[in-house]
Amino acid sequence: MPRVALFTETFLPKIDGIVTRLKYSVEYLVRLGNAVVVVAPDGGLTEYCGAQVYGVSGFPLPLYPELKLALPRPAIGGLLEEFQPDIIHVVNPAVLGLAGLFYAKAMKIPLLASYHTHLPQYLQHYGLGFLEGAMWELIKTAHNHAALNLCTSTAMVAELRSHGVERLDLWQRGVDTVQFHPRFRSAAMRSHLSQGHPDATLLLYVGRLSAEKEIAQILPVLESIPQSRLALVGDGPHRQELERLFAGTPTHFVGYLRGDDLAAAFASSDAFLFPSRTETLGLVLLEAMAAGCPVVAARSGGIPDIVRDGVNGYLFDPHQESGLVQATQKLLASPELSTLRESARCEAERWSWEAATRQLQSYYEVVIAAARQPVGV
Repeated sequence: MPRVALFTETFLPKIDGIVTRLKYSVEYLVRLGNAVVVVAPDGGLTEYCGAQVYGVSGFPLPLYPELKLALPRPAIGGLLEEFQPDIIHVVNPAVLGLAGLFYAKAMKIPLLASYHTHLPQYLQHYGLGFLEGAMWELIKTAHNHAALNLCTSTAMVAELRSHGVERLDLWQRGVDTVQFHPRFRSAAMRSHLSQGHPDATLLLYVGRLSAEKEIAQILPVLESIPQSRLALVGDGPHRQELERLFAGTPTHFVGYLRGDDLAAAFASSDAFLFPSRTETLGLVLLEAMAAGCPVVAARSGGIPDIVRDGVNGYLFDPHQESGLVQATQKLLASPELSTLRESARCEAERWSWEAATRQLQSYYEVVIAAARQPVGV
């Protein structure tokens, strides 16, 4: 089995979709017999599910304090000399990931990269849209060092190919359908999320509270549906601005939820709203669907890979001003809501983390085998 050195700009204890995918990937890689070391910004962990975690000290990113900027250091070379990886996997190579690129070349170790965060689109939400062209050049340069580049949706495969990234393939989605399940529906959680109004229509958002998530788009939905309430689960750099924007509305800023509490939040809500246009996939949508919570999401990025409009959720045109409002109203008024919930659950059941990780392992094996072929063969 391959010995894998995984370089990532974010890992536990941070909570987001990338970390979710990575923690399940590490867990199942170890279960399948692979040796794994994770090189990540220091979060206080030294081990996770049998994998070594090598924490690199860093400092908070100015525009996004939840993210740590960890600079490469020479000791990483010593770690790799001792671990002797068969392959280096770099996740979103940006800063720490550059060490993965460097040592893969210097030590002649096969390199695989994966793309999870659509940074060029993020820039416009932080007033840095003028840097988009330069960002694509950096992405192309970094990823074209890899023998294989994985994306988490067909839309992102096409997008990266259009910007000159080579050797692309699809890394299939996954979701924990045991953890996220309709059985976790809870009257107590519904009352908590609705702040004591369990009979109201309960709208839910789960994820980072950051500018690129476009959460402000939910405000007109809340105002258009009588007796509705909104629960925002998560935290992030945009929270204070959102608290100001939603002041005076029936909105509950819940903060982070984990494990069974998060599962109960999904299962106990009437609709999950996801206005973001910058998603490479949107794993949180699969979690909502696994819990039987109907979803309304932007027809953008990797989301249409998951959500089939009118079948297991509703999609809206993010360029249409009232698109999210109309799609949410349509969902809540649907006479087939129970069927839609069942279809959402069935879609989630198609995708397991074990299958996604077996696929990843097979990609590793292909890259390693190709690197061992004599030149000219």
